[in-house]
This record gives sequence, C-alpha cells and structure tokens, in this order.
Amino acid sequence: MVEEELYNLIAQVQRQKCETTYLEVKSARKGCPKVIDTLSSFSNQSGGGVILFGIDESNHYEICGVYNPAELQKKLDEQCQQMEPIPRPLITTIEIDGKIIVSAEVEEIEISRRPCYYRGTGRIGGSYVRTGDGDHKMTEYEIYSYEAYRNSIQDELRIIGRAVMEDLSADALEEYLIRLRRSKPNLAGLPMEKLLKLQGFTDQGRPTLAGTLLFGEYPQAFFPGLCITAVVIPGTEMGDTGEHGERFIDNQRIEGTIPQMLEEAMRFIRRNCAVRTIIDPVSALRKDKAEYPLVAIREILLNALLHRDYSIHTDTAPIVIQLYRNRLVVENSGGLYGKLTLDTLGAVTADTRNPFLANAMEVLGATENRFSGIPTIRKSMEEQGLPPPQFEVLRGVFRVTLYNSSTYSLPSANTGAGYAAEPSPAYGVEDPLQHKTLPAPQTAWEPMATALEDDILDFCSAPRTRQELSARFPNLTTVYLMTAYVNPLAEQGRLELSIPQKPKSKNQRFRTKRS
Repeated sequence: MVEEELYNLIAQVQRQKCETTYLEVKSARKGCPKVIDTLSSFSNQSGGGVILFGIDESNHYEICGVYNPAELQKKLDEQCQQMEPIPRPLITTIEIDGKIIVSAEVEEIEISRRPCYYRGTGRIGGSYVRTGDGDHKMTEYEIYSYEAYRNSIQDELRIIGRAVMEDLSADALEEYLIRLRRSKPNLAGLPMEKLLKLQGFTDQGRPTLAGTLLFGEYPQAFFPGLCITAVVIPGTEMGDTGEHGERFIDNQRIEGTIPQMLEEAMRFIRRNCAVRTIIDPVSALRKDKAEYPLVAIREILLNALLHRDYSIHTDTAPIVIQLYRNRLVVENSGGLYGKLTLDTLGAVTADTRNPFLANAMEVLGATENRFSGIPTIRKSMEEQGLPPPQFEVLRGVFRVTLYNSSTYSLPSANTGAGYAAEPSPAYGVEDPLQHKTLPAPQTAWEPMATALEDDILDFCSAPRTRQELSARFPNLTTVYLMTAYVNPLAEQGRLELSIPQKPKSKNQRFRTKRS
C-alpha cells in the first residue's frame, strides 16, 4: 500500500481499537513475533490480510515502533520460508513521531494451491483459518475441501458399500431413462447398464451415492444424516418458546430422494408460511401474496440439495431449515466450492461440486442448471419489496437467510393453524376514471394451500390413471406421488376412485369430487 493508505489504516486502528478479519496488530518492540498462524490464515482467505508491526495492542493500540525494521523484515522472511506454499508479503515502512511502523500485506494464494500451512507441523496441524480477529487451526474437513477441489474428487460417485441394484427404484430409473433418451438422442441406442454408469448412478454394477440419492427406495437406510430437518420457532431466536412453553410450532424430519425431499420441504414451508390475501376493491378478485417468494425458496432448497458437500466428512449432517417469526434460514454442509466467493456469487459461472446430480435434476426438469438460481432469488425478493437475501459462509457451512416484512406473522402458537394479522397502515386506492378514492383492499391471513395438491385436483377434473398422473408430474416418482399426494387426497374425500372396492387396481382412475 502507499504511505497515505498506511497512515489512514493506523488512524483507523487507533480509533476503533480492535483487530479484524483482515488485520493483525503486533508490537514488535523487542523482537520479531511469531506470525506463522496469521501468515497461513491470511494466505488462505479471500482478500488476504495485513499485519501491522509497531502498535501495542495491550497499551490501547498506542504506537510503540519496531525494534529494528531491517532485522524485522529478515525474520519475517525466515518465517515465510517455513510455509508451503511460501507467502510473499509486500512490505511498507513509515515513521510517525520518530517511531517506525512496518506493514506486511499478505496476499491470498490461488485456491488450487491452498491450504498454506507451516511445514514444521504439516498440513493437518499447520493450516489456519481466520475467524473474527483470531487465527484457528483448520479442521480436517476444511483441509479436505481444498484437496477435493484441487484433485477433482467427486464424492457423489463413491460406491455405497451396502447398497445393491435392487435398492434403486426400477420405475424411477425407467422414467429417468425415457426422459434422458428424449433429451439426448445420441444416447438412445446405449444399453441401460452403460447409460447408468455414464450418468454416474452406478459403478462396477453397484449404486453410487448419486444413484442412491436420486432413485433409492430409501436413501436414508444407508445415510441417515442425508436428510432435511425443518423447524418453526415461535420467536426470533432459537430457544424462544410459545405461550404454552412449546419450543417448536412445527418440527419435521424430511427424508427420501432428492426430488422427494425438495417437494416435501416445499410443502413444509407452504404449510408454515403466511399468505396475505388481498381482495381488490374494484374487481373483487382475490390475490394471494406469500410471506416469502416461493420461487426463491425453491432455488435455495435446490442449491442446498445439489451443491452441498457429500463427502464422508459431512454425510451425517442434514440440511437445516429454520423458520423464525422474522426470517427463514437454510443451512447446508459445504462452503462455496472452487473459486467462487461471496462477492462473485451469482455473477460468474461457478464450479460445480456435484455435476452428476445437477445434470440429472436438469433431465428431470427440476432445474435449468444454468447458474440462474442466485439472480432469481435476489430478483424475486426485490420484486416483493423484501430485504435482499443474506448469504454467509461459516467454516464449512453455507447459510442463506431471507427476511420477511414486518406485516407478516407466523402461525398462532395456540392452534398452529391460523395466522394473526398485524394492523396494516391505512391507505386508499384511487380510481383514475372516477377520481375517487376507493376503500383499501381487504386482507386476510390464512395458511398457504399446497400448490401441487391444487394442480392434482385441477388435472383430475377428468378421470386420470396412475400413468397419466405420473406423466403430468414427472419430477416425482410414481410411488411418491401416489403415497404423498394422491392417496391422502382420496382419503380426505377430495378425490373419488372409479373402483373404490379395489383401490390398488391397475385400472383405477382418480377424479376430483364434485361439490
């Protein structure tokens, strides 16, 4: 940095009296301090960092000056030579009131060369990460994350030891291969065994993790932790309780394949999010406005399921959904992958941690796989007048937070079904033709209807077979569609069976019950 920038940095340190994620302060009044951990952590983080020598943190950040600037630089270089790869800090020296201050700007190293570590204790013991104003040893998983990217390790392709081909759903695989052959005619002539291997679903005749997560009859039999835990908290902080001491208004463990978990998680959020019903005073038409844009939530969940880390270090860690009174939080294992940073998130083409899973979900029609998810999340929040989404990386965990409007509230803790409406500001709507101010739109609060259930009921206005339902909703396997949606609608009396005495008949047809 130029001298003026260094003067400004010193003034800032003395004014704020604290270190930061990108700034370390050392007195160096009696000798060169050991800064190996800081050299490592600054080298391993985006943006690097600055070490300031000649400021005494223990004495209210007063300028004390270094003992010998030339000797200090020599000793600092000796410490750099003990690192792998070797940092090359940029040194700047200035004098204030006869006292010398030395700054060392440590640049971040290429991600393909990380982690930077102290050779004396090795990669596991000598790699550090910066958290707040301190340097902390990297976990084995954090180190593995760099190695996985550098060596192109594809954890989604690892063979599942206990799984056999019979553990995969034959119907789901057949549906997928039909779609694949339609979308990629050049693969149409290949035998099933080869297609499954090329798609990453099998290896050596055994199911892979990708194949199990996409088409397994019950993936959690092999990976109980690869699920979603979803809770609704009756307050704004974990630990808040409702009127009767309940910690959670709703609490669900969501299992199944990736497509099944996606749909079930959306059902959970629809069930627990508020919807504002607006009745237009002119047309008397009803318009529903969700607490959060559902398109944004779906993209967040897709990203969590497809881009989370699936290594042995994290296969016991579920995706977490937390719905607070004022925000929705989704967390998944695995920070940003490859060269992607929070600053470039959604602005550049990203490296893909699990390309086979992403490609398969594209074939299934669940995602475009064109890196449009983050822009969609941001745009939908802006269009609804809500705060921008907050993205965070917390030592191997990626977190997305959506904040709602202050006019929305969560389900009543008493019933878990209704929604309490907070007072809305008085306002009117001007009719441009009559130049009159009309009454404000009437609003009401109610649980959000499950959109997929409505689609099924609409589709079944004419009698439909299982095959027709499966073709209409291709993102779900036939078994899951029937078990999670169609059969419950029939049990509720909302769907009628053409052969009620034989509910499992292959000739069965389903029709929406007429009111």
